[in-house]
Amino acid sequence: MRQIVLDTETTGIDPKQGHRIVEIGCVELINRRLTGNHFHVYINPQRIIEAEVVAVHGLTNERLADEPVFKDIVDDFIKFISGAELVIHNAAFDIGFMDHEFGLISGLGVKNTSQICTVLDTLALARQLHPGQKNNLDALCKRYGIDNSHRQLHGALLDAEILADVYLLMTGGQTALNLSGKSSETQNQQGDTIRRLASDRKPLKIVSATADELEQHEQRLDLVEKGGACLWRQ
Repeated sequence: MRQIVLDTETTGIDPKQGHRIVEIGCVELINRRLTGNHFHVYINPQRIIEAEVVAVHGLTNERLADEPVFKDIVDDFIKFISGAELVIHNAAFDIGFMDHEFGLISGLGVKNTSQICTVLDTLALARQLHPGQKNNLDALCKRYGIDNSHRQLHGALLDAEILADVYLLMTGGQTALNLSGKSSETQNQQGDTIRRLASDRKPLKIVSATADELEQHEQRLDLVEKGGACLWRQ
């Protein structure tokens, strides 16, 4: 399964008002593993970037003056995302801008993202898992114990990398054996963070129970059996 975790930065909030994409960042997951493959471009939007938006992502017209325009990167972008499931936080925003950019290029075979990709919205997923709570990216990082202290400004590639970690934890179920009675959220706040494992790592060491531990286990099952049938002995 190939998934592309994607984020964009823009000149404003509404493509219907002529706002454009200024940055695209994507990271690749295959079978829920980060591959290290990514797509990242800055784009000259060919229009003024609003000051309040510059304060969010730090990208000015001067900084982007020598970057390519969208039509110059569109073929590579489509090639990278084609056939994948896009994983996006608040997907309607990014897809709206992508579809707007595709529509501005005459002769382009793709007019809508839905022609080449499926989309998973992690904001909608987070709202299902955590109803009534804050579910922006910063709040999810705090909830799942992901360090985003290096995120001073929004950046498409950095946010895509952070979202990949959030998504994997949010959809991976239990990430640690919890015998303390503490909630997973409390455990994450105390420092449990996602760890990326190298593809060439050594096989995990198998640790078997000692004779004393096995005896204690049987004693526990004896207590369980006093209350009725013991599932572990059936």
